[in-house]
Amino acid sequence: MWESTVDGRALTFHLAGINNQNFIMRDEETGSWWQQVTGEAILGPLKGRRLKPVIHDEISFKTWKHEEAGGRVLRPDERVAASGEYAPADWEERMKRVPVTTGVAADKRLEPRTLVVGLNVGGSTKAYPLSALQKQSPVQDRLGGVPVLLIVGEDQKSVRAYESSIEDSGGKRTLELFARPGTS
Repeated sequence: MWESTVDGRALTFHLAGINNQNFIMRDEETGSWWQQVTGEAILGPLKGRRLKPVIHDEISFKTWKHEEAGGRVLRPDERVAASGEYAPADWEERMKRVPVTTGVAADKRLEPRTLVVGLNVGGSTKAYPLSALQKQSPVQDRLGGVPVLLIVGEDQKSVRAYESSIEDSGGKRTLELFARPGTS
């Protein structure tokens, strides 16, 4: 998730296309094209610029609804649904068969399309396979010299990452968690 302001100027984004299952957005104000996955402008006057990340959670609807009982959700537009423009129910299964090309050598440590949780802390990045996190939650690690803690939710789908600090005072250990931009 990205801020929509660059140099104090609010940009309005629309879907321009999809490349390797990565949304390509176009801003109305400059016509620049942006990669959804990295927030980088890849074409146009703002090419090379990056949008700033927004602290956010990617959690299941069930977890969100439990935490935000009074929360509201947008309802699908009935006109669009009737036109058949929404993705079909088997979209996820169909996408598993679509080849992905990245221009870099494939990493053989994981099966293609393995679901991972990616963290970026202070310019250091790491991918954690969701299946490994599900087997061993919570997970403590260090990334970019920063202690982090990853916790899988009860639904086994939601993962939250925190900067962690453990203080030891007189035999009592206290764990403090701090949300960091781009880590959740």
